Amino acid sequence: MFQRFSRAVIFLTGLLLVQPVYAQLPDFTELVEKNGPAVVNISTTQKAREPEPLAEPHLPEGTPFDEFFKHFFQGSGGGFVPRESKSLGSGFIISSDGYVLTNHHVVKDADEIIVKLTDRRELEAKLIGSDPRTDVALLKVEASDLPVARIGSSKKLKVGEWVLAIGTPFGFDHSVTAGIVSAKGRSLPGDNYVPFIQTDVAINPGNSGGPLFNMDGKVVGMNSQIYSRSGGYMGLSFAIPMEVTMNVVEQLKAHGKVARGWLGVQIQDVTRELAESFAMSRPHGALVSRVVPDSPAEKAGLMIGDIIVEFNGQEIETSAELPPIVGMTPIDEQARVKIIRQGEKKTIVVTIGLLPDQEELQLASGKSKFKVVERIGLIVSDLTAEQREQFQVIKGGVLVQKVQKGSAREAGIQRGDVILRIQNHVIQDAADFDQFVESLAAGSSVAVLIQRRGSPRFLAIKIGK
Repeated sequence: MFQRFSRAVIFLTGLLLVQPVYAQLPDFTELVEKNGPAVVNISTTQKAREPEPLAEPHLPEGTPFDEFFKHFFQGSGGGFVPRESKSLGSGFIISSDGYVLTNHHVVKDADEIIVKLTDRRELEAKLIGSDPRTDVALLKVEASDLPVARIGSSKKLKVGEWVLAIGTPFGFDHSVTAGIVSAKGRSLPGDNYVPFIQTDVAINPGNSGGPLFNMDGKVVGMNSQIYSRSGGYMGLSFAIPMEVTMNVVEQLKAHGKVARGWLGVQIQDVTRELAESFAMSRPHGALVSRVVPDSPAEKAGLMIGDIIVEFNGQEIETSAELPPIVGMTPIDEQARVKIIRQGEKKTIVVTIGLLPDQEELQLASGKSKFKVVERIGLIVSDLTAEQREQFQVIKGGVLVQKVQKGSAREAGIQRGDVILRIQNHVIQDAADFDQFVESLAAGSSVAVLIQRRGSPRFLAIKIGK
């Protein structure tokens, strides 16, 4: 399969000639023919969220601009025509009855998702669920007897092994590129829960969500990111291992969301200098620099300065190895954590918790004045000085950070709204907002004054139990 070099010795008229003989490079044609039909093109449409229509100006009839304004404001039903934005990506079919995998960022905020097959069929897809932390999304199309990509394992991949990608770079359907595995277990900024496969396969915008095949024709990863200074391929491509992807798929199928294990520590690598200071023979493990209050780690007795060297029997060489292992550990399962504390080895049993949302993590860590107002399904925060200037709010009010399922969403409250008052009560800060909402009678309907894009408006919220 690989290129080999040998020397053939030829005698000709008394002269000794050495002729190089080259073996052929891998032949990918059969792999592409068998697996290409399982790769799909994914296009999404997102309706632009326009500002509220401007009020029609009151002009005397017969003025020169009368007809112009009537056409501008009334020509499409009294408002602006919503623009649409479109994007392209890739995906692959994992079941004959229509389950399709792609990246979360490919279908994020999409109002319509179209899956295009190699036989030119275009099917509308339903989003079953997606996970921003791993960048995995699961779609479903109504079809049967579809071609299916075979799922493999990235654990058996070796650095230097040939791999192949099929996708839609820049909209060019079913483009094939090949390369080798450059590294495994890469940790990227902001992606602590994915040990990426690094390759030198040419990946460009539009390849996102497409499969990475090994030479056996099995999918070992899902192409997700590139490192680029120009916006195009620069020799560094990253794929999500299929072990991570399929774990997410099973949870999305069962629950529509992903529950991820949580320890509740902030960690860093052990450098050579730190290893010496901790009397370690060599640098390894994850050094605990912070323990989140009321977290599983704190309850189990983990302390700042502990060095985690093993988790459930798996050795931890670098701090980047720990989060993916913890994240894939079942909730409420007891894990044995080996640590080095003040030069001594200890084993601590930790009951793994559920990883909170990012906003709840910030709230738990005390880094930001967030409040989770579960009664109406909001996460709000105090406004910073910069935000007050941006939103033109002199004092009081809270900023909506996230809208969860609940009465606030039903009322139309959106992320980025500033809540100024409820009924006649002026909101002072996030704690005051939470306390006042708790005091309201269940089933009551209250008027909430918000500010959105610089304009104030009232919305009615029905208070839950």
